[in-house]
Amino acid sequence: MQKNIQYMILRKITIAVFMVFSITGIAQSTKKQMSKLIQDEFQFADKQYRYLIKNIPQDKMPQSYNISAGKVISREITWWCSGFYPGSLWMIYEQIKDPEIRKEAERTLALIEPNKTFTRDHDLGFMMLSSFGNAYRITKDPKYKDIILTSAGSLSTRFCPGMQAILSWGKMADFKGPVIIDNMMNLEMLNWASQNGGDKKYQEIAIAHANTTMKNHFRADYSSYHVIDYNINTGEVLGKKTFQGYSDSSAWARGQGWALYGYTMMYRFTKDQKYLDQARNIAGFILNNPALPEDKIPYWDFNDPKIPEVPRDASAAAIMASAFLELGQYTKAKEKQRYIDTARQILISLSGEKYQSEPGENGGFLLKHSTGGLPLNSEIDVPLIYADYYFLEALKRYKDWYLL
Repeated sequence: MQKNIQYMILRKITIAVFMVFSITGIAQSTKKQMSKLIQDEFQFADKQYRYLIKNIPQDKMPQSYNISAGKVISREITWWCSGFYPGSLWMIYEQIKDPEIRKEAERTLALIEPNKTFTRDHDLGFMMLSSFGNAYRITKDPKYKDIILTSAGSLSTRFCPGMQAILSWGKMADFKGPVIIDNMMNLEMLNWASQNGGDKKYQEIAIAHANTTMKNHFRADYSSYHVIDYNINTGEVLGKKTFQGYSDSSAWARGQGWALYGYTMMYRFTKDQKYLDQARNIAGFILNNPALPEDKIPYWDFNDPKIPEVPRDASAAAIMASAFLELGQYTKAKEKQRYIDTARQILISLSGEKYQSEPGENGGFLLKHSTGGLPLNSEIDVPLIYADYYFLEALKRYKDWYLL
């Protein structure tokens, strides 16, 4: 009897040790695979963007690619995406140290610098922090910091005290005081500025906007409306609508990505538990949604009734991957692992042949199959510059947080 007990104890210990070594072995194998994938992806990005450089006009920023015309689509510097190209260049340079990439990054920063005083829409965070923020993080050049602080001041002028939010667009036929979920992303620059020498009111504005958005933008299942229309003087909600989603009541995929990223970011800067809770709840909506495909690249809208015969959105996936990796920094155990595993699956999917361009393909963009505005018949199933940007950011985050 005693020998049997000793045998059972020894057997359990042996199994436990074997499982530990097995798990460790799997973890080490995964690390090696992801390390190689990330290294390969940045090498590919370097070559692809060297090709993209040759395909764009000197006074505009690349946005997408017209496959039938064989031509890169470029936009004016005040377009909301103007910061993603230089930001992507800086992230590629950080990993590869290619002087040609840095030269182009510096050239495009000079081109968009006048945006620092641009006040006609809410997207200055996208435009100036993704670009000058990465430049300052890598170089620590104080002139870049000054530009970010000036930009934060410009963005703060769009804050409407009556509705306690930043106005996204001006008055339109369908909206009197529109605030879109995308605007959560622009709060990062306000938070950063306040914590890096700028006016403390910038973070106060960011917090007010995040709180107003949390109150009015979300349904009981933590999916987000795209547009909330306000009376800008009183804060009364006039409507809950969409501009780019399938319907007013649907969950537009990229909007859910903006929400997940935005509240995770707000927790980073404030350590306010309610923002972390919000991010986790949004993550739950995304991960538990039956419309989320096995490869984790969402359809353009979670509620399109024609799924699966509808476009995917690689840009939404890239944003979600980057956000999940940060959310994993603030959570533990199985929950943390689920976020990391999901992000890893997204990165593996996006780097595969289904979603990634061939060398020299698509004008030099990295990813295929993004959807900008399907109801607007705009940018459907095409490369998009911000898909590339958040893909690169997610690769960098995985390397910095989960490989080192």
